[in-house]
Amino acid sequence: METISTVAGLRARVRQWKQAGARVGVVPTMGALHDGHLSLVHAARARADRVITTVFVNPIQFDNADDLATYPRTLDDDARLLADAGVDMLYAPTVSQMYPPGFATRISVSGVSEGLCGGTRPGHFDGVATVVCKLLLQTLADCAFFGEKDFQQVQVVRRMVTDLDLPVEIIACPTRREADGLALSSRNRRLTPSQRETAVALPRILQACAADIAVGADVPAALARAVRQLADAGFDPVEYVELRSELDLQPLAVLTGGMPARLLAAAWLGDVRLIDGMAVPLPE
Repeated sequence: METISTVAGLRARVRQWKQAGARVGVVPTMGALHDGHLSLVHAARARADRVITTVFVNPIQFDNADDLATYPRTLDDDARLLADAGVDMLYAPTVSQMYPPGFATRISVSGVSEGLCGGTRPGHFDGVATVVCKLLLQTLADCAFFGEKDFQQVQVVRRMVTDLDLPVEIIACPTRREADGLALSSRNRRLTPSQRETAVALPRILQACAADIAVGADVPAALARAVRQLADAGFDPVEYVELRSELDLQPLAVLTGGMPARLLAAAWLGDVRLIDGMAVPLPE
């Protein structure tokens, strides 16, 4: 695996691959890699001839300076994991390479970016859309891989790619979880042992809520019950627990056949914000 930090170096290598007829896949990350990221790498290896993983902690998607400052940065460890996973290139640009002096462009995706995480993190998805667009154009990838845990992010990226006619296939991969069900996240390493014990309540409560909705429970009542249960478990605040259409992320008050739905949630343990989500089985 080679490590490249400039757009010029990246483009030169990708040009060689493309001239040889290779299909190029990219896995965009902010580093602090775990098995969830590596599952995206394995998916990319299965569907592309060459795989690039990007590691860039994107400052313009953080609405909280402390969150940006404390986000884990483990580039050396990340590089070892990626090399072992068979990645062809680690692209690790600097902030000045991504946003040189005078940089003045933002990409804003309306609709799917509104509410949920977009409602509580002003400007977050503008930052996501901007950096992902740049990475897709810089790498000239044929396919890009994202985890379904950040489901709203996936839909924002899909909408952007469609609207801007970017020639790349967006592939969403299932959420990877710990043995007890907690979704893998770089933020998990910031949990104290006590918070880690509490954290598992998030997927368990969501799974129970999804099961209730699937068998006909009143949706608003089921969502309100899940919020109370999360608060009772120790989450504070509980930002949201919502049922949304998978296609356009519109809120759903009822579950109807033929409309795939997803239960999505965000809640805090101390200064760690956790998100999770899962598909809700459609009624027969």
